[in-house]
Amino acid sequence: MNKVILMGRLTRDPETRYSQGENQTAIARFSLAVDRRFKRQGDAEADFFNCSAFGRQAEFVEKYLRQGTKILLTGRVQNDNYTNRNGEKVYSVQIIAEEIEFAESKNAQGGGNTYQPQAPSPAQAADDGFLNIPNGIEEELPFNVTH
Repeated sequence: MNKVILMGRLTRDPETRYSQGENQTAIARFSLAVDRRFKRQGDAEADFFNCSAFGRQAEFVEKYLRQGTKILLTGRVQNDNYTNRNGEKVYSVQIIAEEIEFAESKNAQGGGNTYQPQAPSPAQAADDGFLNIPNGIEEELPFNVTH
């Protein structure tokens, strides 16, 4: 089994490209800084991982993620070994993102001006048990809202 779960912040804005050909696919690359749980004096406080996302995940990364955004990433580790110009073998790994979620609200990031859901009053609560989403916030959400 090859599965990794990381929570950290983007160290820079992601770079997104599209493949050539008839069926263009988005490819996003970004670096994730993950704080170490236990820190010894003199050791690094975080580890840095090179990550890649493809297709819809890459489009999500391009549209919503910026430097400093805290995310939860589920994916797999893949070898990214190559031979450099001097003929030396270079060993490295990258994380292939399969699922990406926000790990904090925009307000926690300092984004401001975002919709903050509140518990509905008994008069607002729908009989089906779901919270009613107000009209006009569709542009703030990373998914489509159907009424």
